[in-house]
Amino acid sequence: MATVTFRDESATGKPLDEFTLPDLPERISARELVRLRVREEVARYNAVPTARFRGLVRPVGAEVELNGYRMGATRSIDWERQADIAERAFQSNGFLLLVGDRQVDDLAELIDLTVDPVVSFVKLVPLVGG
Repeated sequence: MATVTFRDESATGKPLDEFTLPDLPERISARELVRLRVREEVARYNAVPTARFRGLVRPVGAEVELNGYRMGATRSIDWERQADIAERAFQSNGFLLLVGDRQVDDLAELIDLTVDPVVSFVKLVPLVGG
C-alpha cells in the first residue's frame, strides 16, 4: 500500500493546498487517482459542511474565492458528478496532473505511487461542477 500527497498548485507553481491519503494501491490509473482525490475532498466537505469548499472542481452555484469556493447555503455535494466534471476538465486542459516531476497526459496511464508519492494538480482555469 502507498501513501500519497495530493497537492494543488497555481499555474506559477505556488502551493495552494495539500492533503495526504494512506493505504492506496501501489499502482493506479490516472482516472482512478483523479476520482479518488475528488471523492475524498467531497467526503471531507460533506462530513462537516461549511460556507467554503476547497476542491478541484467548483460546485454549481458556488462563487470563486481566493483558493476556494464560497458555497452560500451549505449543502451536500455529489462526488460522482464532481469527478465526472474533473475528468472532462482534465481532457480539455482545465488542469495539469503532475506525478513527481512528470506530467500525465492520459487518464488511462498507470501510475506507480511507490515511485512518485506526490501528485500535483495545477489549475489552469476555474473548474465548474455539481
